[in-house]
Amino acid sequence: MITKRIIPCLDVKNGRVVKGINFKDLNDVSSPVELAKYYSDNGADELVFYDITASFEERKLFTDILCDVASKIFIPLTVGGGINTLDDFERVLSCGADKVSVNSGAIKNPNLVCEAAKKYGDQCVVLSADIKRVNGEFHIFSKGGREDTGMEAISWIKRCVENGAGEVVVNSIDTDGVKGGFDIEMLRGVLNAVSVPVIASGGAGSSSHFTELFKKIPDVSAGLAASIFHFGEVKISELKKELNENGINVRL
Repeated sequence: MITKRIIPCLDVKNGRVVKGINFKDLNDVSSPVELAKYYSDNGADELVFYDITASFEERKLFTDILCDVASKIFIPLTVGGGINTLDDFERVLSCGADKVSVNSGAIKNPNLVCEAAKKYGDQCVVLSADIKRVNGEFHIFSKGGREDTGMEAISWIKRCVENGAGEVVVNSIDTDGVKGGFDIEMLRGVLNAVSVPVIASGGAGSSSHFTELFKKIPDVSAGLAASIFHFGEVKISELKKELNENGINVRL
């Protein structure tokens, strides 16, 4: 049985980890380097690093901080933010990233996913989809959740997977930071459309929400969270012990 992954997420702005609610009202949390090392040493299966304002500010990702983070951890690292070209893929991979997450860049250039998958392999290309309900339909948002593209999310994700995305992170803007649980309806919609690993993001407020996620959607590959890990509300080692006791296979 494939183990379920627990993944902390570092949302980085101006060199600091921040966290907000519904992608807004960002508060300072910690140093990304210190936090990354802590998670690497304390049971995280992977780590996600997002430079959350790179696309909106139309600049390249901060590679100096990324290099520091990569040098301190011993778990797979996925990096995103301002990824618009193959050169951007090359740059973050050379800094120590194992996988590259693309969102706004794929919206601007639909061929980017295909080109990156051909050059680096499907396993390297992660589609990060920021999704929000608009008039009863799931829409893809770009630039850190600021702009509604008007595109229907499920068909967009399916197209990107067909073009070579090897993994999908489903970021629910509706549940982000609310701590009321993962967006089960949204996740089911995505999982019914694709066969690659899907990571659930947005809404975790307790250990029980991870148990609920993996019980209700057995095919989901991982649960990603930020604030509950950052502020010590849930410790990854204790979360994994609880999941294991509930019959969910995790790496202890």
